[in-house]
Amino acid sequence: MPVKKMIALPLVAALAFGVAACSQKSQTESSEAASAIGNDVSATADNAVADLNAAANDAAASADNAMGAAAAAGDAAANATANALDAGANALRNAADSARH
Repeated sequence: MPVKKMIALPLVAALAFGVAACSQKSQTESSEAASAIGNDVSATADNAVADLNAAANDAAASADNAMGAAAAAGDAAANATANALDAGANALRNAADSARH
């Protein structure tokens, strides 16, 4: 067997394997695998967004509850102050009335 044929035969075999690896079936399988990976990435991203939205909604609800509680406490303090001022004013009025009589 001449040297050229001995060199050419492995090169032709390597070329044949390379072409076989690029066959339509391989390309289809690669495309399907890439599509599945893309779908998984998309689903994971969608789940992450949904989780973040739920956490943000929970945080907003907690902040709203805290603000409501703070407003109620402020109202209670204002009412207590008003009641104390009224009681003090009534006591002064009563003392003034007693002093006049």
